Amino acid sequence: MLFKLSIKNMTKSIKDYSIYFLTLVLGVAIFYMFNSLDSQEAMLQVSHSTHEMITLLISMLGFVSAFVAIVLGLLIVYANNFLINRRKKEFGIYMTLGMGKRQISKIILIETIFIGIISLIVGLIIGIFASQFMSIFIAKLFEADMSEFRFVFSKDACIKTCIYFAVMYVAVMFLNSITVSKYKLINLLNANKKNETVKIRNPFLAILVFIIGVSILGYAYYIVAVKTNTLRVEKDLIKPILMGIIGTVAIFWSLSGFILTTIQKMKNVYLKGTNMFVLRQINNKINTTVASMSVICIMLFMTITILSSSLSLRNSMQKDLIEMTPVDLNLEKIANLPEIYTNAYGKEIITTEKQREDSKLLISETLKNNGLDMNVLKDIVEIPIYAQKDLTIEKFLGDEFEEIDREFPYLIYSTPEKIIKVSDYNKIAKAYGIENYSLNDDEYIMVCDFDNQVQIRNRALLDGKNVLEIAGKKYKSKYNECKEGFIDMSASHTNIGFLLVPDSCNLTEEMKEKYFLVANYNAITDEEKEEIEKIFTENDSNLILNLDNNGIEIDGMSKISIIESSLGLTTIIIFIAIYLGLIFLIASSVILALKQLTDSSDNKQRYTILRKIGCDEKMINKALFRQIGIFFGMPLIFAVIHSIFGIQFALNLLSGITKASELLPSIIVTVIIIGIIYGSYFIATYIGSKNIIKE
Repeated sequence: MLFKLSIKNMTKSIKDYSIYFLTLVLGVAIFYMFNSLDSQEAMLQVSHSTHEMITLLISMLGFVSAFVAIVLGLLIVYANNFLINRRKKEFGIYMTLGMGKRQISKIILIETIFIGIISLIVGLIIGIFASQFMSIFIAKLFEADMSEFRFVFSKDACIKTCIYFAVMYVAVMFLNSITVSKYKLINLLNANKKNETVKIRNPFLAILVFIIGVSILGYAYYIVAVKTNTLRVEKDLIKPILMGIIGTVAIFWSLSGFILTTIQKMKNVYLKGTNMFVLRQINNKINTTVASMSVICIMLFMTITILSSSLSLRNSMQKDLIEMTPVDLNLEKIANLPEIYTNAYGKEIITTEKQREDSKLLISETLKNNGLDMNVLKDIVEIPIYAQKDLTIEKFLGDEFEEIDREFPYLIYSTPEKIIKVSDYNKIAKAYGIENYSLNDDEYIMVCDFDNQVQIRNRALLDGKNVLEIAGKKYKSKYNECKEGFIDMSASHTNIGFLLVPDSCNLTEEMKEKYFLVANYNAITDEEKEEIEKIFTENDSNLILNLDNNGIEIDGMSKISIIESSLGLTTIIIFIAIYLGLIFLIASSVILALKQLTDSSDNKQRYTILRKIGCDEKMINKALFRQIGIFFGMPLIFAVIHSIFGIQFALNLLSGITKASELLPSIIVTVIIIGIIYGSYFIATYIGSKNIIKE
């Protein structure tokens, strides 16, 4: 009997369960899709390093999935609580007819299990088919071969999804039993008559708190947008984050009273149509949902910022990879090693006679001496790079240093500037296919392409008076700004600057800092290039072993390793960003939707009164639409405002990796995603609420 009653209740309440069911289905589908990555990766033809990146991504997704499961679990509990509260009168009637609380709990248990099983099955079916498209997406991100593509079912992802959601449902059932056990018959029967108390906050206090909240947010925006350069991410970032949260809560706490007080003074607006009714409804609901509105706003902010920034990062790095990896190989070696030197990790190294002798040789000679068949390389170009100990970044900045140091206190200004002869640089530039430069005997050029450093150095070059003494002779800058260029291959524009000087500059052997070599692999096919790549990257290479035995260090980067590591890094960021972004977006939407549906049910009598005083259905629907629109719109509007500054902070933080010009496509994609999901929940909520108030 209880089973039949449960099925009948679900059939009658199908409209109430629709958004709840949709959310569960989406949650299951997304959870399965992102956790089936291991099965999808198995059919992709990828290199060893890319495979390691995907393995790392799978491992990280495991931790992220645990967090997602908690978010979805809380969401299910929250949504289920609203649905149960809507049925208080129904449960009161059951108790009047002699049904005990244990039997009511069993009815809820059967309904919860039934809805859970259906949503799990439907979600898994959708997730299994959607994951096939995920395979194509993965292949595109990792530039993998899809020749072995086939339909894949991930048994592990299915089991994991079932276990996680089973745990969630057990928690929901347990909480439902506790909730029902606390019900009193009189409260259940009068549930529909018990509306939330309308609380009108003191208007002056509301305005004061609103102004304080705006001021706090304004200062937080100033910190992240203007003072980014002075922030230490691990220490100083917590302050603007806390200020953003406090400011958001303060604004939502005061917003209803602030708006109501302001519009009440505008009689033509306040007394027009159903505006008075809508404003009172909004005032009441915001008063009772300050915490949830603040959380929704912050979740939407995270969704917009994470999706926009991560997609922009991907677009920028894809574009930069082509430009910044023009050859197959970069190698460099320290020149003129002293008896003791400090390596890049700050460790003092005592050198051997063999190391010091080798440090005077070109890299190509070192490679030959250690057994490398130089026929594996072609288009070899090798140059020396110089440095002058007293010509540091601080010295280059000159009179601008003190002001720049105040703005950028965490930069290291004691590093000696790199110096390259212009003819040597032009050899590299020709191999890279980038611009060559020319100099008179008394001129130099600062070459830099890292955006933040370009802005800093241009301030020192602006007046054309930045004269430097190099190797005993004074040189003036040929240009009033940095010129674009680089020698080290990388995933993005990260050249912080080096000086080009005329060939006549008296750079001595003692000033040589390192040797730098660029080359292409003497191969045609990708497979042949990958075989040569192993000589320079795998630990079982004879060359590497010989170098290690002699204590000789040659560092370098290859085009293949840069591209694969960059693709892996950006793909990990994008996957986790999309995963979390979608979950936060769904959570925000469903909380708002269920809250509005419940409010519509609670306020049916108020809409009945509107009909009795002469409002037609068109006016009532318009009032409902505006009420739901404002409720959905307010957290989104504030989230967008937060995101403007959040994205600006992300751009400043990732300067040189991603640029503002790459942001527009990412924002468009983000707007489309939010428009589809958030908009769908808004429309579904309006239609559902309209049906409820007509009952």
